[in-house]
Amino acid sequence: MTTTTSMKAVQILGPKTNPTITLNPTHPLPTADTDNDPEDPLILLRVHSAGVTADEQTWPELYSHTNRDRIPGCEVAGTVAALPEGYGISSISSSDRLLLQVGDAVYAMLHPDRARGQAEWTYARVSELARVPRSLLGSGLAMAAALPIPALTAWEGLWKRVPGGLPKGARVLVTGASGAVGRMVVQIAKSEKFEGVRVVALAKGEEKLEAVMALGADEVVDYGLEGWEDLVGRRSVDAVFDAAGGEVLTRAWGTVKDDGVVLTIADPPPAWAVKKVVPKEAEGRPGVRYVYFIVSPDWKGLGEISNLIDEGILKPLPVVEFPLDKAVEAWEFAQHRGRQGKVVINLVSDV
Repeated sequence: MTTTTSMKAVQILGPKTNPTITLNPTHPLPTADTDNDPEDPLILLRVHSAGVTADEQTWPELYSHTNRDRIPGCEVAGTVAALPEGYGISSISSSDRLLLQVGDAVYAMLHPDRARGQAEWTYARVSELARVPRSLLGSGLAMAAALPIPALTAWEGLWKRVPGGLPKGARVLVTGASGAVGRMVVQIAKSEKFEGVRVVALAKGEEKLEAVMALGADEVVDYGLEGWEDLVGRRSVDAVFDAAGGEVLTRAWGTVKDDGVVLTIADPPPAWAVKKVVPKEAEGRPGVRYVYFIVSPDWKGLGEISNLIDEGILKPLPVVEFPLDKAVEAWEFAQHRGRQGKVVINLVSDV
């Protein structure tokens, strides 16, 4: 691992109502959980890059830890630093995809209950890990660190959360299409995994509309225009994948067919998801399904993402990189809506 007894780590301290982001230069090194599962062991990683999700500083999981252990970061890319005793014999690591060796380049979505990815060293479960796409190895690991949450959210929503699956030739409205998740949704929906899907991408401004068109969207609509729902078409889409929330989600209900589905990852979630009630927009439309979900770690899904990238089907996200000593500035920048790129903190100077 290392001969030192401490490491640099980003921390979010104080109450949820007034958190403070800081860089701790002497945080204790991580230790494996006492309840480590031999069927899904913890793998020690040397973190090269970590993605920043601005909303994480409001996540309740973060505040379940004491200040000492409150290290954010659910998205990491790095190298395997050490393997547990007996690894590969009785665990799910016996899968070819996850039979890892020390030094292998991997990336992961860490479960929010543990997180702690924005540190020089961290642990990830085998069930959270996949190999970094081969095509990204030559350009450092920052692009890989930007992928797990956006890509897995798109994958889980399209592949697992649509009741009955997307029908052949489905017309899908993607809100927030120019954002990190939206970009992934547009591309994955247009891949061969989903036959004949037509994507309607909702974004704002000519530059963003051109960007999502370049990613494969069949139609683009500017939500800055009055009555954009009519441009999409009333009750004309089989599915809405909402990555915007708020008023955009409310208005998007008018575009879904009477037997369609509305998926949302809105943060904060809509009232119907919190209260577990029928959305008022669905009243009188019993055939409309509605799903709110939060993405989960998924090593198989992440492996599929790697394949899509290496096959040239899925383009990585643009990234805005910050060195570790500028971590506070990285978090501040991540708060800005409309930024063109996912924020990544590089923890290794030669990334």
